[in-house]
Amino acid sequence: MNYGNIKKYDIADGPGVRVSLFVSGCTHHCKGCFNAETWDFNYGQPYTGETEEEILKAMEPVYITGFTLLGGEPFEPQNQKVLVGLLKKIREQFPQKSIWCYTGYTYDVDLIKGGKVYTDVTEEMLSYIDTLVDGEFVEEKKDLMLEFRGSSNQRLIHLKEMKKMDCQ
Repeated sequence: MNYGNIKKYDIADGPGVRVSLFVSGCTHHCKGCFNAETWDFNYGQPYTGETEEEILKAMEPVYITGFTLLGGEPFEPQNQKVLVGLLKKIREQFPQKSIWCYTGYTYDVDLIKGGKVYTDVTEEMLSYIDTLVDGEFVEEKKDLMLEFRGSSNQRLIHLKEMKKMDCQ
């Protein structure tokens, strides 16, 4: 897996100050995408053990409220295999910090068993994510007034809250 960028002080992609990883590879090719260079799976740099250590180190300061995963497309099957390990380490080392993920896939269609990009690690990956922003960016539905989303079809899904409700 390759990645395009690591932002160590991101304030646009979730609440508070966050560390964000922009992965490479996306098959959606949304018209008007703000990050079209990351469509190419070979864009950027290879994700390595050193990359992971850099991210974990950047997560340490107390003012960092969480981690955001976006791209590109984190839920492309070949990206899931690598990212599930990173999310697990972040959850273990920083349980008080939130994890957000942006995906063009839809939670209740593409990421369920039998869905378009469901793999043997999809459920585990989702288990580490607090908030999922799902749905492709649709330029015709672009709305600058939306918080943490680019178009009105995209949803903010608070997965941790849903899991709490399922346990009651």
